[in-house]
Amino acid sequence: MARSTFVYVTYIRTTPEKLWSALTGAEFIEQYWFGMHCECEWTAGSSWKLVSGDGQLYDAGEIVEADPPRRLVIRWQHQIKPELKAEGDSRCTMELEPFGAVVKLSIMHAIERDPSQFIEAVSGGWPKVLSNLKSLLETGSIAMQDPYPTGNPYSRR
Repeated sequence: MARSTFVYVTYIRTTPEKLWSALTGAEFIEQYWFGMHCECEWTAGSSWKLVSGDGQLYDAGEIVEADPPRRLVIRWQHQIKPELKAEGDSRCTMELEPFGAVVKLSIMHAIERDPSQFIEAVSGGWPKVLSNLKSLLETGSIAMQDPYPTGNPYSRR
């Protein structure tokens, strides 16, 4: 079967332990993921949910692999847009690798279909989320308050 994949790599001035904590800590996630939070125990086999501030379930799945502070693999399916939900489960792999004074964070998000509207959607979202994460860890504040600001020609509003 054909496969669609999105890969994003960034370098963050932090430690693997602090980055892992940022990727899995509920309060920290809300700060950089535009008010979303994860409901999860962060162990292999546990359920994983991405929920908006108003309680709407956006994505749901399970932790496939958790090896703190090196590797996290989540299998998930989108829950809001029917056309994205119909594509089925995706697999998101996050790898943290010390690289001198920084940590290399690699995200690979894949789904077993090509082309994939879901992978197209996450390829627009991950850079915004990860830019906020990097900024928050390095400066103490996020880069973007709104993923789709008004007046932006790419706004989804």
